[in-house]
Amino acid sequence: NNILVIKSERVLYLRNNNDIMKKYKISLGKQPIGAKEREGDMKTPEGNYFIEWHNPNSKFHLSLKISYPNDEQKEQAKIKGYSAGDFIMIHGYPNYTWDFAFDFIHKSSDWTDGCIAVNNEEIEEIYKLVKDGTPITILP
Repeated sequence: NNILVIKSERVLYLRNNNDIMKKYKISLGKQPIGAKEREGDMKTPEGNYFIEWHNPNSKFHLSLKISYPNDEQKEQAKIKGYSAGDFIMIHGYPNYTWDFAFDFIHKSSDWTDGCIAVNNEEIEEIYKLVKDGTPITILP
């Protein structure tokens, strides 16, 4: 199994090899164009990563940690004198919101700090289906 994210289409696919099993509409970082380079740039990374771990105690309704930054991204950030950032996740809505109230924000805007967001029902499904070590490709 693997995950494919196409940022320009705001879609996440759960796949078995290249066969699509599930499709989800996503929200991205507040600066959705371009690849994440540094902490605070509000961009969602691009490239090949994997799911590192599941977080049941997230400040969002469940989350899955993406392996950003890789060694090359860490090195580039160090050379340029800043942090590459960390804790890029696939997650649900913030815990302090009501689902029905947050649906409008989720459907109409990119609202994360660089993460990939789905609704709470969807993150529960993804959380169960995706194992640690699952490859994730994030395309522009």
